[in-house]
Amino acid sequence: MRLSARTLLAFVHKLYSRWMIVLFIFGVLALLAAYSPDASVLAAPYSVTDICPGTGIAAWTAEFEPDGIVLASFDRASMWVYNIGNNARYPLPDTYPCGANCRLSPDSQWVTFLNSQNSAYGKMRLDGTERTDLVLYANDVEWWNPDTLLVWTPGHEAYLQPESDNANREYLSVNSVLSIQPGGRWGLAIEQQGDDFTRYLSNLETRGLQGIAEQRIPLGVALPYFDAAAWSPDGASLAYVASGPFDDSVSNWGSEIWGIRPADDPPTPTQWTHLYDTYGASRINGRAVGQLSWSPNSTRIAFWVIELIGPDVVGNTGNAIIHVLNIATGDVQKYCGYSTTEHSPNPPRIVWSPDSTHLAFGGNVPGDDKGYLLLALDTTTGVFTELSNGIYPAYGTADPVAWGLPPT
Repeated sequence: MRLSARTLLAFVHKLYSRWMIVLFIFGVLALLAAYSPDASVLAAPYSVTDICPGTGIAAWTAEFEPDGIVLASFDRASMWVYNIGNNARYPLPDTYPCGANCRLSPDSQWVTFLNSQNSAYGKMRLDGTERTDLVLYANDVEWWNPDTLLVWTPGHEAYLQPESDNANREYLSVNSVLSIQPGGRWGLAIEQQGDDFTRYLSNLETRGLQGIAEQRIPLGVALPYFDAAAWSPDGASLAYVASGPFDDSVSNWGSEIWGIRPADDPPTPTQWTHLYDTYGASRINGRAVGQLSWSPNSTRIAFWVIELIGPDVVGNTGNAIIHVLNIATGDVQKYCGYSTTEHSPNPPRIVWSPDSTHLAFGGNVPGDDKGYLLLALDTTTGVFTELSNGIYPAYGTADPVAWGLPPT
């Protein structure tokens, strides 16, 4: 059979096309084999690593590091100093027991307090010395930056004030705002929409200006026990807990930590944990909104993970265990040397050491007669150390106030 030139050309073209398709497929497969990330790398950000030395709770020794002062209450009358270096504690006169409203300065050298003599907010060194009044009338006083205070009034107004000049005030538009970015002008706000409450970031710099629409970033629905949130000390990020059903079961709800960086263009909420992959439904922290605990260097977040074994997020719960998230890598570490069932409405408050290596909290070990212990966790080794005992639950929970540095 003789083939015409046209038929032969068509046959060669079809054969060439098929070979090109085959070569293309093999090329794609080769590229995928060469450049696909290793499965362990893909899994790493979503895994939880157990740090479980199995040594029990260690006793304090003179070799314990890091040094510093932890403020806590050992009675209902006042705030106390616990000096780690010499394992000694004593009460501070003219102070009230303090909860989360006593704020540590950015350099860990000062702490705000409420003076029981004149009801003014002041600052003092961690050992109670060098006391100075800051604001005569306030509901809370924070450091907005190292030189500027953020003052909240009892009427829920807020203003910025230089620490050295209490007559110079800049009022901010804070209607419905829960917290304000350190060193910045973004606020975490909440509003009612129908039957739900929703959270959003609001740009306070332009908020309320005539002719300018409010700049908002939606953060989703706010639910009790699923709405903890906290700004990083450097103000770069807001971490917040979000909840939702992670499969088709309406009762299978859980918590994850999300984050947003207002300086990003555009700022976009990002899921930072994937605890459901490991635990299924779980709860992060409790009802208090502001208790995600950032390390002073703004690189990690400490929090409690509470097992959910049913739809009741208060009654159907298991143990609470400390976890730490590295926000740069997504790694989560679980510290299983201590757990507690005293987690509702809130688990123990966690405070970081100034060097961002240890955590302190109040814990009750069943079966001993020491009451609540002041415990420290080494986040590298996972070892828990008993620093002191007999912390008094002045506000319902036996929480330390702050871990700072002694005067130099």
